[in-house]
Amino acid sequence: MRIPPLYRKPSWQRFLAGAVVGGCISWLIFLFMFGTMQERQAKLLEKQEKAIQDLQREKAIWQEDYKKLNRKNEKLLTIQKINVEISNYEKYDIQDSQSIFEAEEEIKHDLSPLIAKNLKTAYLNKDLIVRMLEKENIKINHRRYTFKVQDILFYSTIHIHLSLKLAD
Repeated sequence: MRIPPLYRKPSWQRFLAGAVVGGCISWLIFLFMFGTMQERQAKLLEKQEKAIQDLQREKAIWQEDYKKLNRKNEKLLTIQKINVEISNYEKYDIQDSQSIFEAEEEIKHDLSPLIAKNLKTAYLNKDLIVRMLEKENIKINHRRYTFKVQDILFYSTIHIHLSLKLAD
C-alpha cells in the first residue's frame, strides 16, 4: 500500500497550505478573543471584590452602630402600662362584671409603682410580684377570694393573667 503522490499536484499543496495558514489565523483570533474576554472578566471580578469589601466595611459600621443603639435602648426600656385579666370567675357564679372590673383596677393600683420603672428591674422582681398577687385577698359579693397567677408577660406593657380562687 502506498500513499498517492499528491505532493506533485499544486492544487492540493495550495489547499493544504491554506488549511494550515487558516488554522493558525483562526487560532490566533481565538486566543485574542479569549484573552480580551478573560481580561474583561478579571476587571469585573476585581471591581466586584472591591465593592464587596466596601459593603462589608459599611455593614460592620452599621452593625456596630446598631449594637450601640440596642444597648442604649435596652437601658431606656421602661414599663408604660399594666393590663390585668381575671378569669375563672364564672366558676364561682359571679355575674357582676363590675366587681371583676373593680378587682382588676385595684390590682392595677397596687402595681402602679412599677410604671416608669426599668423593665429589667421589674422582671428580676417577678417572684415578689407573683407572691404579692397570690397573697392578695379581695372581697367580691360578700366572699373573700385570692388569685393564682397564670401568666405574666413583661414588656413595655405588663400583661398579668390571674385566675380566681375561693379564700380559705
